[in-house]
Amino acid sequence: MFDKRVTLFMGHYGSGKTFVAVNYAIAMKKLGKTVSIYDLDIVNPYFRTVDAEKLLEKEGVELVVSPFAETNVDIPAMNAKSYQMVADKTRYAVADIGGDDRGALALGRFYEQLKQEGNYDALWVVNNLRPETRTIEDAIEIKKEIEYSAKLNFTGIVNNANLGDQTDDNTIIKGLEFCEKLSKETGLPIKFTSIRRDLINEKLLKLSKTLPIDPIKYGDWL
Repeated sequence: MFDKRVTLFMGHYGSGKTFVAVNYAIAMKKLGKTVSIYDLDIVNPYFRTVDAEKLLEKEGVELVVSPFAETNVDIPAMNAKSYQMVADKTRYAVADIGGDDRGALALGRFYEQLKQEGNYDALWVVNNLRPETRTIEDAIEIKKEIEYSAKLNFTGIVNNANLGDQTDDNTIIKGLEFCEKLSKETGLPIKFTSIRRDLINEKLLKLSKTLPIDPIKYGDWL
């Protein structure tokens, strides 16, 4: 983790991309890196990263989001500063990409620069408890659609299995087992498992790399 200058989080709607991206950016900042987080969802008018603006500001993470975030203006628009994600090589960038293949279209204007630099991770956030990804076949089909739209192939998998307040050890373990099957089918490594901080125990820490997720809720992220 934290070894690429640009980290892109993509996945199906409701997979928890935003929650993971926010926590990942904060964790990266705590390592002493200069970090910006980009909300590149130009399809959904509800921009979820903006809900965490105060927290990100407190932690010293720059938030770059559409000028129409938190308004009732439903216009696909991207902040002009979004281009610093590929232009400013002095900053680490974490990007929350819109859900599924339509949201991934936003990467179309960046993929050539990202490939040229070659210093990025495109992480597939998976919550196997969402209706769209309950089977390996369905999950892989969504993966293919996202990659086609983004013009970038995934480089790894993030296990973000959760049931909100009902999440327990078994939820996370079953999610990891699901992701291990996805890894075997696709050849993609599991980069890490996100676990709510208050659920972390020795058993879970032994399963895989973990990213502690603070139990702070913004709307219906979980």
